Amino acid sequence: MSGRIKCATRADVAERAGVSVTVVSYVMNNNRYVDQDKRERVLKAARELNYTPNNIALALRGKNSGQILFIVDSPANERLGYLMRGMDQYAYEKGSVVTLCATRNDPEFVRQVIRRRFDGIIVSSLQLDEQYIREFIRSGIPVVLLLTHEYGSVEGAAKIGTGLRHGAQSAVRFLYDKGCRNFVYIDRFSARNHFSDMNDCRLSGFVTACRELGVAWEDRIISGCTDAGMMQDRLEAFAKAHPVDAVVGRNDRVACYAMRGLMKRGYRIPQEVKVVGFDDSSICNLVTPTLTSVHLEDDEICREAIERIYRLRDGEEIKETPHFATTIIERNSTG
Repeated sequence: MSGRIKCATRADVAERAGVSVTVVSYVMNNNRYVDQDKRERVLKAARELNYTPNNIALALRGKNSGQILFIVDSPANERLGYLMRGMDQYAYEKGSVVTLCATRNDPEFVRQVIRRRFDGIIVSSLQLDEQYIREFIRSGIPVVLLLTHEYGSVEGAAKIGTGLRHGAQSAVRFLYDKGCRNFVYIDRFSARNHFSDMNDCRLSGFVTACRELGVAWEDRIISGCTDAGMMQDRLEAFAKAHPVDAVVGRNDRVACYAMRGLMKRGYRIPQEVKVVGFDDSSICNLVTPTLTSVHLEDDEICREAIERIYRLRDGEEIKETPHFATTIIERNSTG
């Protein structure tokens, strides 16, 4: 006996309801008049058979699939998990569901995504090549970009400034107002050489604020580390050779590793070095001292992303880019 589950078809529904397959199609698509008695028989049969229309088949016929794809670099990232839940909630209220997918810079990945006929694609990725984003757009799929970096050559997508640049600038100004003048920025660590450049919103925000305040930033960016230990060693070596009284982490995770490395080497937090992270994740309250962090308006970002998918799907051209504000959540790592 096969363990495979057989999905009900329109023919199965038609047979049980005692009508033609065409009548079932009219009822399920709600696009033709059908006698009330026949309609009720079809709906009853569909419920009994747990029949639902094939969304991909509907999309191939020009109807909406009810599916939105969210492409990210690291599905395990806590903040992206928050975004996923928020988007799924707002999409569900509009009759859609959201699927989370890891970035793959591969033409076959692009072909598979396009074949699945998603109603829209939301991208929050530093790694996805712009040529692939342009292919999604050329295929007619609505695309919304959450701006992790500048997309200079991508046209036809709706964009959302999630506050990353503003948040990094705010972190620098916050620390400056506390008397800090000797900053270090800690980039993410990666075993695959995925590091930030000046197109990255967080890094460019840090550099812009340092320039505006007249504090040094050149040679004060620790990047290119493959793991936390390598980053901690480089930070220690830098702090021995240069004054350091403020650390801005690209995210809360790297900020916590930086703080722990400094404390192991005898630095007092926050008396000697103040540390700010990014994303306001749960880890901020699980470390000692608790970590000050940049909070992003994720709920509003999720709502806006789903709204823009629907506006694009309805044929609207969206040129304006909203930029969301951020908030510094102060904890013990800064005083």
